[in-house]
Amino acid sequence: MKRFALVLTAFAALSTPAMADEALAKAKNCMACHAADKKLVGPSYKDISKKYAGNAAAVAQLGTKIQKGGSGVWGAIPMPANPGINDADAKKLAQWVLSIK
Repeated sequence: MKRFALVLTAFAALSTPAMADEALAKAKNCMACHAADKKLVGPSYKDISKKYAGNAAAVAQLGTKIQKGGSGVWGAIPMPANPGINDADAKKLAQWVLSIK
């Protein structure tokens, strides 16, 4: 029984950051325009992750886009600025988006 509890604890520790970042995305209203695996108003997180794969500056670039918005990368619809998202949360969201495969 102790072994099972240990496995559950380890699983929870590994899965909590991803859930926390999804919760942050929901709290910051990112999910109104984006979804993990399908295009809504904006591109899916999987498509974003694929586009920025191998780009060493991706976290910084996406963090800036999350805060300041952007246009032209994914079509005519611009991404609005989110000035209420601080630098740490923007970085956390960018890292989470890039982790989605």
